[in-house]
Amino acid sequence: MSLLAQPINCTLKASGESSTDAMIAVMKSASEEKGATVAGTVRAAALDIKPGVTSDEGDGDEWPEVREKILAADILILGTPIWMGSAGSVAKRVMERMDAFLEETDDHGRMPSYGKVAVAAIVGNEDGAHFASAQIFQALNDVGWTIPAVAACYWVGEAMGSTDFKDLEKTPEMVAKTAKMVAANAVHLAGLLKRDAYPG
Repeated sequence: MSLLAQPINCTLKASGESSTDAMIAVMKSASEEKGATVAGTVRAAALDIKPGVTSDEGDGDEWPEVREKILAADILILGTPIWMGSAGSVAKRVMERMDAFLEETDDHGRMPSYGKVAVAAIVGNEDGAHFASAQIFQALNDVGWTIPAVAACYWVGEAMGSTDFKDLEKTPEMVAKTAKMVAANAVHLAGLLKRDAYPG
């Protein structure tokens, strides 16, 4: 069975090297090892994603194209840095736009995200990975995504340190191990849901 994963990089940087990209690359490799195809990463900060809670806020809003990509996939990989102890503002905007799913149900009450799996790729130089994943998973579950067991792969550096994940010479063993588990669970669950959808 063919499964597609769609990463979204919610770094605050519109361009340039990002530790979130580096963590997404770890997840990409792990997902491909499990048989999934991984689409090109969407860099949210490089797009004009308007604030709002509808699927199209007009006036050049680029969210509709992003929405189409994530709903065409079976697995969403949401990557975010930790800022001020929580998921970054770009990730929050992306999740806020999915609020529209609540009003976009089919005849069985299922949101367009039903039957699709979401995982997180989180990086930061401060504490907050558990809180960020809690924010992400509650929000995404509210708008219809299914969260597998062990759904977050994260790395946090020394508090107030200067080393970023992208600067590491190699991926830490536990990060690589966790990425493989996240990918394995996501691909397994996405395959089950693709074969047998929620009844609604």
